[in-house]
Amino acid sequence: MTEYGRGSGSQPWNPGDPHYGDQGYEGGQYPPQHPSQHAQQQPYYGQQQHPEQQQYGWDAAQDGSGHAAPGGYYGAGGGYPQAYDTGQQPIPQGQQPYDTGQHPHVQGQQSYDTGQQPHLQGQQPYDTGQHPYVQGQQTYDTGQHPVPQGQQFPQQPAPAGEQPHEEWADGSSTGTQPLLSKTEAAPVSSPAIDLLPGGGGDDEDDEPRRGRRVGKGKKAPKRRSGTACLVVAVVLLGVVGGGGYLAYDYWQTNYGPAPDYEGEGSGQVQVEVAKGSGLTQIGDALQKKGVVKSARAFTEAANGKLIQPGTYTLNKEMSAASAVTMMTDTKNLLTLREGIRAAAVYTAIDQKLGLSPGTTKGVAHSQAKNLGLPAWATASSDVKDPLEGFLFPSQYNAGKGTKPEEILRQMVARAVKNYGEQDLEGKARELGLKSPLQVITVASLVQVEGKYKHDFDKISRVVYNRLKPDNKETYGLLDFDSTVNYAKSQSTLDTGSVNDLRKFDDPYNTYKIKGLPPGPISNPGMDALKSALEPASGPWYYFVSINENETLFAVTNAEHNKNRERYNQEHKKAGQ
Repeated sequence: MTEYGRGSGSQPWNPGDPHYGDQGYEGGQYPPQHPSQHAQQQPYYGQQQHPEQQQYGWDAAQDGSGHAAPGGYYGAGGGYPQAYDTGQQPIPQGQQPYDTGQHPHVQGQQSYDTGQQPHLQGQQPYDTGQHPYVQGQQTYDTGQHPVPQGQQFPQQPAPAGEQPHEEWADGSSTGTQPLLSKTEAAPVSSPAIDLLPGGGGDDEDDEPRRGRRVGKGKKAPKRRSGTACLVVAVVLLGVVGGGGYLAYDYWQTNYGPAPDYEGEGSGQVQVEVAKGSGLTQIGDALQKKGVVKSARAFTEAANGKLIQPGTYTLNKEMSAASAVTMMTDTKNLLTLREGIRAAAVYTAIDQKLGLSPGTTKGVAHSQAKNLGLPAWATASSDVKDPLEGFLFPSQYNAGKGTKPEEILRQMVARAVKNYGEQDLEGKARELGLKSPLQVITVASLVQVEGKYKHDFDKISRVVYNRLKPDNKETYGLLDFDSTVNYAKSQSTLDTGSVNDLRKFDDPYNTYKIKGLPPGPISNPGMDALKSALEPASGPWYYFVSINENETLFAVTNAEHNKNRERYNQEHKKAGQ
């Protein structure tokens, strides 16, 4: 249908719709075109010749009279530009016409009216699968379509109301021409077109940039959520801040000044330094107890000084230098040797703290039950001192202001801890002893009778052999001078004759009382305790130490007497 109301396209023409082109003069229709004009087609490229270029747009077809149809572009009939009606409607600038499968010849700003719909520059036609051939500034529709390399064409033209297919502006294939010329024609503008939506304005750039897609409207950019941006910023800030903090902490820990308290602190806490502990281990223990602020501060303050193993009473939150002073200054330290008696410990504490003689002994007897002794420590009423064997030999802090009960409590706590690690109750049953207290008693005898640690295991075996009630050498008697000395509160080698000793009436006199004394006679160390728990195997009943490197053990009394003669000879040579 090519009448006024409908063109060759698929859509109806609505005179009142501004989107369908200029309505002509006073809304009038375009003059009708002869049918011959509809049939006339643009010659194919490569045929005879092309119409000459004209200054004004002109329809090469003529009306029925043989004259050119009036009303060409820039005609004298009116102020608005007007094209010859070919039975099809012109598409105003800024609109998207439906592509009927034909494309106009484009050359500069001049076009030949071939009876097809003119496409105005800057508009984006729907792609129907046919493309104009462009060379230079002249384009002839050959009816054939070069396929640019790498470009895919849609199968069907887009129906009305749907999004058109995309078409590339740049041709990239070899041997074919690009779809659009490099030099675009100036956009056609008129007052009528300017009034249409999107037409004739200068506010927008209607010329697509090279390499961009045309034919499909751009979607509005998605608006980024402010909350998402805030979250990302917070996360980034956290990462940067966290990394900075870790770097700073690493620098401070390894290269910066070591964190440290100031002053001598306040309050008291007990810290145990095990045998063989290094400065770093000691510093870690002090930091855990809250004495120093950092282990590194302590090691730097110690500067290689020797810290003796033992239990120290220190203040909380004190400077590392003050802690080192309290742990190394002999004025603040009390060291107990292995095998020392409780009475000697009380005297040493009085002297260290500047107390009157007997002060610590009185505290020990009056507060023995409050110092942390285990229940089995007072199993016998004949025990002379319940703290004997529980004042563990080590080094203790006894600085100015320390009370005697505090030091005693530290000693008992250290002993209970070490004893508890040895399973004394189980070992006592294996060894045929009645209680853990008897294990400590054996250890105290080994500690005093043995002068050298390498003899402890054999001496422990001598003790257990003599305790056998059916033995034919001692008949269950220990016969140790050390027990007599303890009972008499003395320390001498001249204890008297055996006959006189057997007359001495005391529960600790092993020359008269069979078996073990009621309790320990000294405060043994860990070496003597382990020997008491694991004695060597042997039939020995007697022993005598000739010198540091030699101790003689015997099975019979006669053999033992020969060993004693040698002992006397060696002592005479040494001038003893």
